[in-house]
Amino acid sequence: MQNTDAKNQGNLLIVDDLADNLRILSNTLLNHGYQVRAVKNGTLALLGAKAAPPDVILLDIRMPEMDGYDVCRQLKSDPQLCEIPIIFSAP
Repeated sequence: MQNTDAKNQGNLLIVDDLADNLRILSNTLLNHGYQVRAVKNGTLALLGAKAAPPDVILLDIRMPEMDGYDVCRQLKSDPQLCEIPIIFSAP
């Protein structure tokens, strides 16, 4: 059930290769008034952050092809994205 009384708490980008994790995190945060975009890999995370920079990124460390550390390095090397706070998640 979504909390329709909640004001927009911020814009979050969630990055995780597991669909269940994305679903659970997205639903929980949406219910607390956050705007949420969820992507399943590092490439989509970089594209999404550049297209519409989020307030915060929740970033999985362990992902195939491009792990969370690689995504973080690329974000922090981009002057337009380097100030976005990143919260790492790990199993």
